[in-house]
Amino acid sequence: MLQTFEEPELVSAIYGRGIAYGKKGLHEAIESFKEALKQKADFIDAYKSLGQAYRELGNFDAATESFQKALLLNQNHVQTLQLKGMMLYHHGSLDEALKNFKRCLQLEPYNEVCQYMKGLSHVAMGQFYEGIKAQTKVMLNDPLPGQKASPEYLKVKYLREYSRYLHAHLDTPLTEYNIDIDLPGNFKDHWAKNLPFLIENYEEQPGLQPHIKDVLFQNFETYKPDVQELICVADHLGSMMQYETPGFLPNKRIHRAMGLATLEVMQAVQRTWANSKVRMNGKTRLMQWRDMFDIAVKWRRIADPDQPVLWLDQMPARSLSRGFNNHINLIRGQVINMRYLEYFEKILHFIKDRILVYHGANNPKGLLEVREALEKVHKVEDLLPIMKQFNSKTRDGFTVNTKVPSLKDQGKEYDGFTITITGDKVGNILFSVETQTTEERTQLYHAEIDALYKDLTAKGKILILSADLGEVDAVCNLILSLVYYFYNLMPLSRGSSVIAYSVIMGALMASGKEVSGKIPKGKLVDFEAMTAPGSEAFSKIARSWMNLKSISPSYKNLPSVSETFPTLRTMIEVLNTDSSHCLKKTIVVV
Repeated sequence: MLQTFEEPELVSAIYGRGIAYGKKGLHEAIESFKEALKQKADFIDAYKSLGQAYRELGNFDAATESFQKALLLNQNHVQTLQLKGMMLYHHGSLDEALKNFKRCLQLEPYNEVCQYMKGLSHVAMGQFYEGIKAQTKVMLNDPLPGQKASPEYLKVKYLREYSRYLHAHLDTPLTEYNIDIDLPGNFKDHWAKNLPFLIENYEEQPGLQPHIKDVLFQNFETYKPDVQELICVADHLGSMMQYETPGFLPNKRIHRAMGLATLEVMQAVQRTWANSKVRMNGKTRLMQWRDMFDIAVKWRRIADPDQPVLWLDQMPARSLSRGFNNHINLIRGQVINMRYLEYFEKILHFIKDRILVYHGANNPKGLLEVREALEKVHKVEDLLPIMKQFNSKTRDGFTVNTKVPSLKDQGKEYDGFTITITGDKVGNILFSVETQTTEERTQLYHAEIDALYKDLTAKGKILILSADLGEVDAVCNLILSLVYYFYNLMPLSRGSSVIAYSVIMGALMASGKEVSGKIPKGKLVDFEAMTAPGSEAFSKIARSWMNLKSISPSYKNLPSVSETFPTLRTMIEVLNTDSSHCLKKTIVVV
């Protein structure tokens, strides 16, 4: 037994198997690594793999401890440095991440992952000169003929172009430009789809301009006391958006960004309800629903420049006419996406219902037999044989579409998401969901959101003048209904979930209500909306955990987020500043 565990290949195989079986397997993998370490206490690969398994689960502290133990055994263990650095980046600890990537590159100068992540970390912190230098090194590392390009090589040119754009706009007021309009359509389309950078007639972004200096580090103490309070409140609000679900690593940088987004949404909505105009995209006008979401989009983008957070309806017409798919694999072969495990049963019941409806309409005589067969199905994987048995059209798989009921036009339904189940001869299945963004579908959802936003604005204006609890309740339901359609539309290439939740929290705060309850373990807000039978059901579910309370009066005294952080430079500065001081402060959220 001892000898077998001394084989790193075997431990890696156990780990690989653990990953493949999803959440349950990941826990099994962790136990296997622990057992290996009992047998051989200095097994570096087991510590490294244990750290990565914990990181996959989203357990930052346990992962850190395991990575540290691996590095105590060998401080030059490149794989551990790389994995630890990536975890730190996705935890929002960019300074610490950089140290690991730099050490990794001292040991392996041509390590593409560390080089890419070093460039990304620098850019995220506003250190564009170092960032673009590292990115260029990745670009020069062309794959050999016949060699597959690495993911980093495929992504790096997009990052470099985006980095140049951000650098050029560091000191331009955020109200005066729009990334979705400025970036070329084909660039956005290719970037969002993660395609190779083969864009015809592409004109590169201008190189770095020497008169625009890098972002300098701001000490927390250099901010005025009211801004310090603003930052600490933002950190608290952002932490309320954290998913307590395996696979989601807490990211303190995202927390702060989305907390600030929440406060900025609150302030902008309050101004709108008081008939004040806002300055957006170079124009002064009354705020529309997209402007409200754009506040959150702005913060989400800058928190992690690696991810293209783009409005899909601003993509080239050609891309939209084909349909732009937001695709999530729930099961692929033996790999289970543990983030969505909570929803497997709910989706299974939905599919069963749709199958019964289908057979009720097309094969009423055989309905009883189908029903009996479906009652024996307890796993999604077992649906395919049933469908093949009772439907001759089912060969390799089938799809089921969800429907989203309209509030605006009673009785009307929109396309929700598509569930696909396919299988091969050896029993591997693909179980996935996707939303398809077409122009027609987008217009239908926009009309729904427009109507709700109009109603929300009207009721918000009344609310400001009265303290009627009925009005507060109506406003709350309108906010949640509006976001229900946003979630089902999935109008962004990335980040829709946290962006929409920060809008919910901010708009609720504008109405005088604060979310004090955390999102329950295993729950994903976007999937709650997508699997709810309607907006009312989603509102009810969301309110059950939000534990809405009257807002603290102290929020009114916080400085304006948009005026305090009017440029990319000031946004990056505040995201970089150390937040440990906030732990010493008492945040009043009563």
